[in-house]
Amino acid sequence: MDYIIIVAGGKGLRMGGDIPKQFLPIGGKPILMRTLERFRAYSETLQIILVLPKDQHDYWLQLCKEYHFPFPSTGETEKGLYLMTDGGETRFHSVQHGLALIPDDAQGVVGVHDGVRPFPSIEVIRNCYETARTAKAVIPVIPVVETLRHVESEEFHSSLSKTVPRSDYRLVQTPQTFDIQLLKAANQQPYNDNFTDDASVVESYGYPITLVEGNRENIKITTPYDLKIAEVLIG
Repeated sequence: MDYIIIVAGGKGLRMGGDIPKQFLPIGGKPILMRTLERFRAYSETLQIILVLPKDQHDYWLQLCKEYHFPFPSTGETEKGLYLMTDGGETRFHSVQHGLALIPDDAQGVVGVHDGVRPFPSIEVIRNCYETARTAKAVIPVIPVVETLRHVESEEFHSSLSKTVPRSDYRLVQTPQTFDIQLLKAANQQPYNDNFTDDASVVESYGYPITLVEGNRENIKITTPYDLKIAEVLIG
C-alpha cells in the first residue's frame, strides 16, 4: 500500500489573520480540503494521513461538518477516508508522527506533502510515486526563472552580492516520495536544524535524491498574494 502524509501546521502569521492558513477558503472551500481531494483524485486506494496540531483538531472537525467533508477514520482504515494524528514540535517531528501510523513492515511508497499546496498536478503526483518505486527518494522541482544573486550580508542594501547562474538551481516542491522503509530509517536520526524538508533528512542519512519535473501551479500558499493567485488558479 502507498501512503501520503499531509503536514499542515501553519499558524497563518504571514497572512495577517487569526485563522491558520490551511483553513482559509479558496473558491469557497478550505485550502486543506482541496489538498486532500487532489490526492484522493490521484488514487482511491492511497492511504492519506493528515498531521494537524492537536489544538486545531476540533476546528478541523467543525469545518468537516460545515462543508460536508469526510471525517477522519478513528479505527481501521477504510476506503475513501483518512487518518489524523497530532503535529510535532517541527516538521521533522510531525512527519515522525505520521510515519508512526504506517506499519513497521509496510512495503511501498510514502509521500510527504505540504497541506497548503492544493495544486500539484495528478501527472506530477503519479510521476513522483512511480519513480520512487525504483529510485526510492524523489522530489519534484521547477526551474528558476528569475535572476539570482548571492548575498554575503543580511543587510538588504548590502553591496556584498554577486549574480549566480540560475541554471544551477531548482525550486523544490512536494509531494516528496520515498521508499517507506528508507524514510522510516532516515527519520530515526536525531533532529538537525538543517532538516528543512524530507529530502534533506534522507540526504543526511546518506541516500541520493532523484529530481523529477514539478508543475508551476503547485504553489505554497503562505501570503495574501499567494491567496489571490490561488483564487485565479481555481477559476
